[in-house]
Amino acid sequence: MIQSATGLILRTRSLSETSLIVHWLTPVFGRMATVARGARRPKSPFLGKLDLFYVADFSFSRNRHSDLHILREVNLRELHPALRRNLAGLRQATYATALVEQATEVETPLPAIYELMIGFLNHLGEGAGRPPAVFALELKLLHELGLEPDWNKTRLSPGVKNISRLLVRGGWSAGQRLKLSHVQITELREFLHGFLIFHLGRLPRGRALALAIPGSE
Repeated sequence: MIQSATGLILRTRSLSETSLIVHWLTPVFGRMATVARGARRPKSPFLGKLDLFYVADFSFSRNRHSDLHILREVNLRELHPALRRNLAGLRQATYATALVEQATEVETPLPAIYELMIGFLNHLGEGAGRPPAVFALELKLLHELGLEPDWNKTRLSPGVKNISRLLVRGGWSAGQRLKLSHVQITELREFLHGFLIFHLGRLPRGRALALAIPGSE
């Protein structure tokens, strides 16, 4: 049976000399994987359409015996080209992928998390790549998963508690306007470090690079 979806490409990897496995995040089907047969051939209809953080409408044939489905057609909607020119933003987008993959189950509807990822990538595309963006992503994701910290029970300073509440409920631009001190960044980074390990079992890969301040390396 052929089905249709809109999705964000989270990862790709080679399956053979000519084919790719494409990992998608979709609102309706959640995280899912498809095989793009012949995608690496010079005259493939998939040529130029399957890359990290592309958003596309696509169709696929569902595999009844595995969770690896057959990709049929792809129509691009958004390429997020600015990420290719922004190393800090690309690192943060890559970390976001690792975070979402670790925190969610495959083939479970994820409309809110899909919209969260799209909003985050659009924010990064505007050149906004400071640590508060990563903190906002982590906190908003925890909120959607029903794991938001009980701020009244944490030992965070009052200022960092207020910042955290704003990052959860405010828009992406609200977090960008915040001027966190080095002490506040360290406090929130370390708190979320432990909180993510406690709830997810381990820290998603790439967090240290995602939180690196541009020019500090």
